[in-house]
Amino acid sequence: MVKNNLHNIDEFKRALTMAMRSISKEDELTVSFGAESGSLNGLKARLPLPNKNMANEQIDSLRGEADSIALYLAHHQEEIDKRYLPEGQNAKGIFNSLEKIRCETIGSQSMAGVAGNLNLMQKERLKKKNIGHLKENEEHSLLEALTYMVREELTGHKIQGSEDTISSWKKWIEERSSETIENLSKSILDQREYAKIIRKLIGELELGNELGEDPDNEEDDGLDSDTEFNGSDEDQDIDQSDVQETDFSDAEMDEDEDSVQSDMTEIGDESDIEDDNLTQAARNRSEDNTKRRELPYKIFTSKFDEEIKALDLCELDELDRLREYLDQQLQHLQGAITRLANKLQRKLLAKQNRSWEFDLEEGLLDVSKLTRVIIDPTSPLSYKMEKDIEFRDTIVSLLIDNSGSMRGRPITIAAMCGDILARTLERCGVKTEVLGFTTKAWKGGRSREVWLEEGKIPAPGRLNDLRHIIYKTADEPWRRSKRNLGLMLREGLLKENIDGEALDWAYERLQRRSEQRKILMVISDGAPVDDSTLSVNAGNYLERHLKKVIADIEKDSSIELVAIGIGHDVNRYYKRAVTIVDAEQLGGAITEQLADLFDEENNISSKKKFQFAS
Repeated sequence: MVKNNLHNIDEFKRALTMAMRSISKEDELTVSFGAESGSLNGLKARLPLPNKNMANEQIDSLRGEADSIALYLAHHQEEIDKRYLPEGQNAKGIFNSLEKIRCETIGSQSMAGVAGNLNLMQKERLKKKNIGHLKENEEHSLLEALTYMVREELTGHKIQGSEDTISSWKKWIEERSSETIENLSKSILDQREYAKIIRKLIGELELGNELGEDPDNEEDDGLDSDTEFNGSDEDQDIDQSDVQETDFSDAEMDEDEDSVQSDMTEIGDESDIEDDNLTQAARNRSEDNTKRRELPYKIFTSKFDEEIKALDLCELDELDRLREYLDQQLQHLQGAITRLANKLQRKLLAKQNRSWEFDLEEGLLDVSKLTRVIIDPTSPLSYKMEKDIEFRDTIVSLLIDNSGSMRGRPITIAAMCGDILARTLERCGVKTEVLGFTTKAWKGGRSREVWLEEGKIPAPGRLNDLRHIIYKTADEPWRRSKRNLGLMLREGLLKENIDGEALDWAYERLQRRSEQRKILMVISDGAPVDDSTLSVNAGNYLERHLKKVIADIEKDSSIELVAIGIGHDVNRYYKRAVTIVDAEQLGGAITEQLADLFDEENNISSKKKFQFAS
């Protein structure tokens, strides 16, 4: 990589903003910087934060991010998108990716510079994600292979490094959809027709069950209600056959089968149709579901789980960039942070200052008691003596939810929260560790692959690969580990959340510590969710396990458990919890309650009735 000559960052930002407004033809477009990758919300765009250490290739890639967003604004119609958007998650991913390619292709055909920027953007993304080395059956490989194949077909440009991904799926895709992919290039200027072809393509890729109802049925005015009803039935039949043929969406299959069986049973009751076989099948299914709910928590395999340090998940340059963005978010809270730290520090350190013992037989003369001698000459003189108050060594473990639902503002608040608390408590002499939890993959990862290979064993238990992250150890100073906290802002990190096992992991780490007082603080946005696990177990499987783990920890008097809910009330899980919705509340609610938490006398008397106030 060649070092850039980017000296004036502000000028570069302004130039990017003006170029985006020009290409999109949206004068009201606002652009901010600091995201992991480009994103768009209405007329508010976010781009990665540029810095002087960026190579020329990275600058061009950043320009590509800006061009992609601008072209999407210029050529995308939201009304058409909403009409034809599929219902299923995998189908949505394909639909949205191919629509972005359409918009980028239109811009590439008319502007050679834009085409170059977009190609470099894709090349940088490949490097960052290491997509070129994905195996055929790994997460998102079909989506990635399809998008690169379509991009190559529409633009005529091959992305360097994408060959491995494309080759693993090329034969399978071409056998089903080669003609349809060719037709996409003929319709790039017509979003409606292009969307219809995408939906056809999704059906050919054995994802027809995720399409939902045909939106064009609503436009057929010549059809009467009976015809429309029959047509929808035919579509449903097609979808059902697709579900039977594919293993791609096993997560949705079990739920769909349950709902279909339930619906059929209800219809039979209403029409007084006596079908003993159907009734018995429904009864057996109900009994099976009851048994599944009662099963104890188990893990299908822990072979692919990992406990990893933040430094091992990200390059140092990227960590520095992410930390820089976190510092920008914290900048407007510096005053509140300082006041908060000083207040908590005074409260904690006051317990370590010297105090006095009074009414002793020897020591220093207590001058305040001399009046008593004058009033009653027979009373003995009172003496006092300094003593040291025993201060209990304390450790606080911060366990932060790194799930996909935390993406965006919630994870930014959580990272700020972790940084503020770690910094503040360290100033007070309280050791602090910062931990995070997520999964290695969406929809099951390697664990699910093994389960499928072994014949889909019923009720397998937890069916995903855990990733437990150590951002800061208790014995590591904040200044050495502060950049690690920026990793939470890396979008590719955030996946599923299995809270119960993460809580148990943090609890066991605390148990091994020698400090007299131990506090476990959880930062989360609500209930545990893992699609792979919940699709083959009871719907409350993870939630039930979380509640059990919480109950076990709260029974242990040696460890105090508190929680911070980011945008969601977590009081239904934790007895001691606070809910915050914005970063501005960090300076007040959390630290104020921390001061009370560390107030030993107050804590003992109010342990049962304690509750954070938001």
